[in-house]
Amino acid sequence: MRPFSESLPMTLLRAREAVMRLFRPGLRKRGVTEQQWRILRALAHAGPLEITELADATFLLAPSLSRILPQLEQRQLISRRQVDSDLRRSVIRLEPQGLRLIAAHAPYSEEVYTQILKRFGERKLTQLSELLHELEEALQALDSEQASTAKRSDRKVLER
Repeated sequence: MRPFSESLPMTLLRAREAVMRLFRPGLRKRGVTEQQWRILRALAHAGPLEITELADATFLLAPSLSRILPQLEQRQLISRRQVDSDLRRSVIRLEPQGLRLIAAHAPYSEEVYTQILKRFGERKLTQLSELLHELEEALQALDSEQASTAKRSDRKVLER
């Protein structure tokens, strides 16, 4: 087994933490958490989303969203409305106040990217991004293959 500090999950977590240390001060200045920011950015990028879609887009669990969304609603950064065809579902929309917060934070965010590019290099950052996307796709394919194998195994057990 690999040493703990050299494991892929720990390497990725350390890199994420190094990046987020640069972005956190600006988020704190705007009064938003990392999770709240992910929600605002996802809505700005994708438009209105149902809660399950928002959870998938932001990698937040539904219980966390349930805790975070009321805070964003209270600040009038987002709004929530029920889907007419199914009152159990609701759609989350970014409000003008949320767009203003994103616009106000954008210069800080771009400055952080400039600092990262100076230290790490544009070519390497592009390459890293491409490699991480490739890794994600490869592991999603592996996950799908394993799920399909598990289903076949389950069927065989049930057939006996």
